[in-house]
Amino acid sequence: MKSKKNKLFPKEKRMLEQLGENLKLARLRRKLSAEQLSKRANIGRSTLWHVEKGSEHISIGIYIQVLSVLGLVDDIKGIASDDVLGRKLQDAKLLTRKRAPKKEKIE
Repeated sequence: MKSKKNKLFPKEKRMLEQLGENLKLARLRRKLSAEQLSKRANIGRSTLWHVEKGSEHISIGIYIQVLSVLGLVDDIKGIASDDVLGRKLQDAKLLTRKRAPKKEKIE
C-alpha cells in the first residue's frame, strides 16, 4: 500500500523557496561557504543545498540547526506568536452568550 505524499500548494512552495533564499543570503552576508555552514550545522552539504532551494522534504529541525548557526534561531520564536485570527475567533465566542443567566428571586 502506497502512502499518500503531502504536496504543498504553489503559494506555500514559493514561501519555502523564499525562506531558502533568505537563508542563503544570510550565509553569504556572513561570508560563510556552504561547506562551513553545513559542517557547523552538522548536516551534509547536499542537505544544505536542499534547504537553500526550499525543498519541501527538509525537516523543521534542519532549518533550526541552520538558523542557529546563522544566529537567527530566535526568529523561529515569532512564528504564530501573533495569532490575530485565532484571537478574534476566541473573542467572538467570549462575547456571544446564548442566554443571560436567570436572576435570583428576592423574597
